[in-house]
Amino acid sequence: MIVHTRSAVDEDLPAILAILNDAILNTTAVWSLTPATLEQRRAWMAERRAQDMPVLVAEVEGKMLGFASYGPFRPWEGYKHSVENSIYVDPGSRGQGIGRALLAALLDDAKGRGMRVMVAGIEAENTASIRLHAAFGFAEAGRLRQVGRKFDRWLDLLFMQRMLAD
Repeated sequence: MIVHTRSAVDEDLPAILAILNDAILNTTAVWSLTPATLEQRRAWMAERRAQDMPVLVAEVEGKMLGFASYGPFRPWEGYKHSVENSIYVDPGSRGQGIGRALLAALLDDAKGRGMRVMVAGIEAENTASIRLHAAFGFAEAGRLRQVGRKFDRWLDLLFMQRMLAD
């Protein structure tokens, strides 16, 4: 299977929304409890563009099967060289290299923009995401216990990070 990554366009927003809402409704990958709307995704895309931050999609045979982005790790100037990623894959396409292609493209993009560190905030039991990030050289940087709640249980947040520059 050949996975192509590219910059997202407005026409990708319905597919992005469907993938995100599946994650909201069925996983602990994102801790939102309410499905997003198309208008919210439009605003998110506009904000990423205004910040000159990427939104990438992954396609296989012309079908969009995942999306990824990164944004500021924290809003203050002192953090301007650190970014936090997010990667979401269509539920029927997980484990097929979509996330790997997206993470590789995000890392290349961040390095090209002179970013120093990429951070991933991962629900601590999301072993697939932890393995994916570890395969790309991310290391555990800290764990916040029971800082989130979803599906009637407390969730731990695992931070992983990768240095992008020496």
